[in-house]
Amino acid sequence: MKILLTGSAGQVGGALLPLLRERADVVAPLREQFDLSRPDELAGKLESIKPDLIINPAAYTAVDRAEEERELAFRINAESPRAIARWAAPRGVPLVHFSTDYVFDGSGDRPWREDSATAPLSIYGQSKLAGDLVIAEAGALHVIARTSWVYAATGANFLKTIVRLAGEREQLRIVADQIGAPTSANAISQAVVAMLPRSDKELRKIFEARGGVVNLVCAGETSWHGFATAIVSGLQSRGAKFAVKEIVPIRSDEFPVKAKRPSNSRLDLTRLRERFGIAPPSWQQALDRELDVLKATI
Repeated sequence: MKILLTGSAGQVGGALLPLLRERADVVAPLREQFDLSRPDELAGKLESIKPDLIINPAAYTAVDRAEEERELAFRINAESPRAIARWAAPRGVPLVHFSTDYVFDGSGDRPWREDSATAPLSIYGQSKLAGDLVIAEAGALHVIARTSWVYAATGANFLKTIVRLAGEREQLRIVADQIGAPTSANAISQAVVAMLPRSDKELRKIFEARGGVVNLVCAGETSWHGFATAIVSGLQSRGAKFAVKEIVPIRSDEFPVKAKRPSNSRLDLTRLRERFGIAPPSWQQALDRELDVLKATI
């Protein structure tokens, strides 16, 4: 089986790469070799690679900057997925794509189902939703894995930011009225690999029977404040020393940003369990693994 993996320098792509290489021939081009900001070039690139499966974690993820870079965000998050899906559809090549909780407006306090009404609050969310829709419209065999609050022990993310700030400041002020499930890139990658059959002959059958949108996040819920507190206390229990003495919960309106975030990012995991038999770890379990990895580097 030949797998094309985009975004291998990112969090999810980087976590997927070694797992996929244990099972298949993986083509993991650099960004300049498979540039999602140039959707018109992708069909030719795909034709030269001829993958049996495409996994596309690459995306425009600068949530606040997207408010000023709408065209670029849509080019990467919508136009390129359309180009990929249009190449894949007539050839029967399955596509795994990644979406986000930002497609919802964050109202209420019930977990969002895959078929819940979407109403993104930001340009980033709009661009990701557009990508979801054009993949389905192209008729490609697909699984769109909808994730939230993605982080890893490497790269630029909330976990790494909290570790840095905790070493610099005695007080951290963290938003406490946005609720979701912190989800490690490793947990996402383990689940994606578990979805895939060993043989390329089974790929189409799996995607035909189980494809569509599926929520893929860690189990449980917390706030950004709760997540930050768990990060600091977890590393302290592992012997890390920080300057921080207090982590203060604040409201979203006390921490102004350009792009509005959903207050409720809970995602229902029923479909993940029923279609794929996957029960993801709790967010605390996933965090423990990342903290073990991170502790060795600080």
